[in-house]
Amino acid sequence: MKIGIAGIHIESCTFSPLRSGAQDFRVLRGGDILANFPFVSGAPDVTPVPLLYARALPGGPVEAGFYQDFRAELLRLLEQNGPFDGLYLPMHGALAVVGLEDAEGDLLAAVRQVVGKDCLLAASYDLHGNLTGRIMASLDLLSAYRTAPHVDWLETQQRVFGFLARCLREGLRPVQAYARVPVLFAGEKSSTEWEPAAGLYRRIPQVIEDDAVMDASVLIGYIWADEPRSAASVSAFGLDRARVAAAVEILAREMWQARERFQFGVEAGSVDECIRLALAPQARPVILSDSGDNPTAGGAGDTPFVLERLLACNVRNALFASIPDLAALQRCEAAGVGAQVELELGGKLDPVHARPLRVSARVRSLHNLPWTLARGQGVLNRLAVIEVQGVTVIITERRTPFHRQSDFSDLGLDPRGFDLIVVKIGYLEPELRQLAARALLALSPGAVNQDVLRLPYHRLERPVYPFDTDFDWEPRIQIA
Repeated sequence: MKIGIAGIHIESCTFSPLRSGAQDFRVLRGGDILANFPFVSGAPDVTPVPLLYARALPGGPVEAGFYQDFRAELLRLLEQNGPFDGLYLPMHGALAVVGLEDAEGDLLAAVRQVVGKDCLLAASYDLHGNLTGRIMASLDLLSAYRTAPHVDWLETQQRVFGFLARCLREGLRPVQAYARVPVLFAGEKSSTEWEPAAGLYRRIPQVIEDDAVMDASVLIGYIWADEPRSAASVSAFGLDRARVAAAVEILAREMWQARERFQFGVEAGSVDECIRLALAPQARPVILSDSGDNPTAGGAGDTPFVLERLLACNVRNALFASIPDLAALQRCEAAGVGAQVELELGGKLDPVHARPLRVSARVRSLHNLPWTLARGQGVLNRLAVIEVQGVTVIITERRTPFHRQSDFSDLGLDPRGFDLIVVKIGYLEPELRQLAARALLALSPGAVNQDVLRLPYHRLERPVYPFDTDFDWEPRIQIA
């Protein structure tokens, strides 16, 4: 069974002024792809053909030129290496391309045209992806993550590939159905670690019925994309058309019925409210999410607003991670460890939502470490640790999430030694959650502002909750 491997994976915030291009993507070809999907090579009776795979940190819309080059190369590789029995497509589902509507739909339709109708196409999606009829018409099998934070990403990929190999081996051609659900929630209100998302995702195994309904998925959707396709959705596939449609309807109705119960799972408030809560006598450390500028949701990551408020509130023994600012980093490097430097921090990548913050800082340490988002490619990330009025600030060359304790210890920092840690994130990743004595979600400004009703949406397909609240809805099941 000859199975091609190809995909593009990014979450694109249309409210960000950033553009994602070749400098942001890790592009893999050939054997480098197989190293990222080790389960492919071990599958019996499968000859994997790694083609092209690109992945980037969430950011702004993708430059049209990069996308068109990627698309053209992929289609050329498909023609040169075909025919294929199947294709496995590790995707995200929230790709936005400048000047293009429904980018994943465009790519998958082009792929389908090259490989033909007999080739089985199977895709794994992030649960923050957005589905369309064009996407579903091109795919035969789709399955999405069932956890947020996404601790089951590898399990999902293996599950999808396993279904694809089995269908090819046994000559099965499943029926696929889906329904758009007119709701949109931020990931911070729909983590599977609290209700109602936890209960909704527990329902998935209950609607699976052996081969009749082989698998089902609930996609929360990606809220920071001002596109007609942005909405939640439910999909399923299996060998029994009626039961597959029924499974989709059950899950879609339950999501709709639970729409008013999706709320933040931790204490949330304005930046100043969260700072006041963090300063109260309590166990340490407190971890505060600078949620409006979260780079792993598509924010630029260089908005210094929360840091400005920490300094204004005279906060001490705090750690701020982080600000990507090459100019400020270079000034620190030129001055050297121990030097006092005058900096204008942040506000350069996203001038729409931020302005630079002028600070006087002492350079504590300088680093040049592997960029964790580009393992295996020798890409480095320069960093500086500075101190500003009792606040330790990390400056990075590249947009860098801080999700693990090792992200701090690699810089000689012990996160347990701080009273307050500010990270540019939404819901906490597992290691940070275990570290936090208390977690707070600051409703801070930025491209991925949690106060979504204030964002300038113009292109959503309306009505959609919570932008519209007074409307009725019945599921419309589409068979793909």
